[in-house]
Amino acid sequence: MALNRELLDILCCPKCKGDIRLTENEDGLVCDACKLMYPIREEIPVMLIDEAIDISKGG
Repeated sequence: MALNRELLDILCCPKCKGDIRLTENEDGLVCDACKLMYPIREEIPVMLIDEAIDISKGG
């Protein structure tokens, strides 16, 4: 799976509007400030706060 670099450059966290980064295994986009991961499903980033996964507790 390869997200377009230009798309990654313009996407931001929907909660804080901060920077996001692609996970190592490219299965999600992480906001380090909010400690949330937005999953990528079928090559589409799901940028909904309600769908975000809390990573602050290591999960």
